[in-house]
Amino acid sequence: MSITRFLATKITNYDNTKSIGARLRTKRIVPLINIMEQVYEEYGSVKIIDIGGTQTYWGIISSDVLDKYNVHITIANLPEMPIPKDQGRYSFIIADGCALSDLRDGSFHIAHSNSVIEHVGDWVRMVAFAKEVKRVASKYFVQTPNYWFPIEPHCMTPFFHWLPKPIRIWLVLHFQLGHLPKAETIDEAVRLVEGSRLLSKSMLRELFKEAEIVTERLLGLPKSFIAIKK
Repeated sequence: MSITRFLATKITNYDNTKSIGARLRTKRIVPLINIMEQVYEEYGSVKIIDIGGTQTYWGIISSDVLDKYNVHITIANLPEMPIPKDQGRYSFIIADGCALSDLRDGSFHIAHSNSVIEHVGDWVRMVAFAKEVKRVASKYFVQTPNYWFPIEPHCMTPFFHWLPKPIRIWLVLHFQLGHLPKAETIDEAVRLVEGSRLLSKSMLRELFKEAEIVTERLLGLPKSFIAIKK
């Protein structure tokens, strides 16, 4: 096992509640729970759309808390993702987060997205994604990794995202890096490299001008940012 793959399983293994990633998520989610409480006090229930998320992710919040605030979560993903059947508090829909045309304005109390906006494509699609987040809910919680954090979170390789694209493509073609598989072709390598475009704090602030931008730190360094609109 490569060192980057080892780091990926130990640091960002969210199934292990003691991993660094799981502990950061647990801490990160506290402001969202506070928003849930506010919404519940006003409406008696909480409707959340999780754009690009999974049901497993929501295990970081105890079912008692979700029950207490009468939370229902709609999880939206692209067609190529597995779409489970609706169950309990969870509903699943096929949708592009940059074009949620089937959803009315203000359909949800809270829009949530965790480490998704950096995967939607170029800046034009990021702008469209942010617009849809703000359109379908009056409150939102959007998290994304920091471009200036020295370790790229997907391949767990220091400075990888700062390298010229041809070098990144070469590396992905020759090595399995973190969560990224070793590419079999140039086409696959390019798609893997272009599949993640990390944002800086100023870029996230430009997309969500009304939001508070919260900085999440690891070893004192800004690891990721969260745009929160309460």
